[in-house]
Amino acid sequence: MTSTAVDFEAIKDKQRAGWQTGDYPRVGNTLQIIAELLVEAADVRAGQQALDVACGQGNAALAAARRFAEATGIDYAANLLAQGRERAAAEHLQVTFTEGDAEKLPVPDHSFDLALSTVGVMFAPDHRRAADELVRVVKPGGKIALASWTPAGMIGQLFKTVSKWAPPPAGTQSPTLWGTEEHLIELFGDRVEWTALTKREYVFRYHSPKHFAEWFMDFYGPITRLAGSLDGEDHRHFATELADVPRAFDYADDGTVAARAEYLEAVGVRR
Repeated sequence: MTSTAVDFEAIKDKQRAGWQTGDYPRVGNTLQIIAELLVEAADVRAGQQALDVACGQGNAALAAARRFAEATGIDYAANLLAQGRERAAAEHLQVTFTEGDAEKLPVPDHSFDLALSTVGVMFAPDHRRAADELVRVVKPGGKIALASWTPAGMIGQLFKTVSKWAPPPAGTQSPTLWGTEEHLIELFGDRVEWTALTKREYVFRYHSPKHFAEWFMDFYGPITRLAGSLDGEDHRHFATELADVPRAFDYADDGTVAARAEYLEAVGVRR
């Protein structure tokens, strides 16, 4: 029995098209606190070489630069990098933003004191190759620090809802596996000693469930792209299902959304 090889390059081309649709930073900028907590957990120091992998609009790179680290952000979506540069300029922060693939980072071996990623590298379709790259670019004794949505949390449920309408490519693994200790151990083995694995919650705050659904359909690129492919009744059903996602995690009692979304904050030392 033969197995069909997964075309990761074709998958990434489609992913890139998704991130270049909508205006993802309108969503991503709201997650800045996750990056601030991550760089604190990693104990980022002034003068360190810090790499933000799959940086998007630069949340972790900017957080590291605020602590006077020499920060670099790498992403394959040029539009997100452009917004990262605008944010850095507005805040007078020194950050280098470079176009590149998380599975083929355009930097030398052992060139960074730490690698960071906030809900970014988890979307690389070839999990093992992305993990190998994180290990490759970090100096022995340096740190790898990741924040990844968990399968059981609200964003895990959001992805399940989306996959009903747009099934993931055959042979790929769920990005939320990065939010489990077991998967990290499988990917990194004895190359990384995980010194802290902490479940945290980010609270999504919106005017209403309908507002949540509309915001993600308008701005969260992959969902924007999917919503744009649906017509009439399908579009309405999809919007209704998106609005239902935060309700199970919402603790607000005033009609607004304050929905807890679980993620795993993982900090390890590269051996």
